[in-house]
Amino acid sequence: MSKHEELEHEELLDSMSNKLGFTPQILKTLGEIDPHFLKKYNHCNQKLLSDGALPAKMKILMALAVVASKQCERCTVVQMQSALKNGATAEEIMETMEVISITSGAPAVAACRDALKLLKE
Repeated sequence: MSKHEELEHEELLDSMSNKLGFTPQILKTLGEIDPHFLKKYNHCNQKLLSDGALPAKMKILMALAVVASKQCERCTVVQMQSALKNGATAEEIMETMEVISITSGAPAVAACRDALKLLKE
């Protein structure tokens, strides 16, 4: 990676981290392997983390439900951190958990085990 690409990569990671409130390790790894992939990922991420017809907070709660339905435990933690950073309340998160339970069942709720611990912090 050239010095320019490395700087661009770091600035992109910093920008994404500021919006999320943390830096997921997978983004660091992907950016090191393929900086162009990170740019594409960031484009999608910006859509999720910005208000449009739906507020960002609502889109993030939707993303939480989707990753829970896929039973991706680490993904639920990341989406929970993002939801909290973007102003989601415990009540909104618990209502999202109800939707997860109704639509995807106990395995999806179980995938949120570590994510729900963040509500106690």
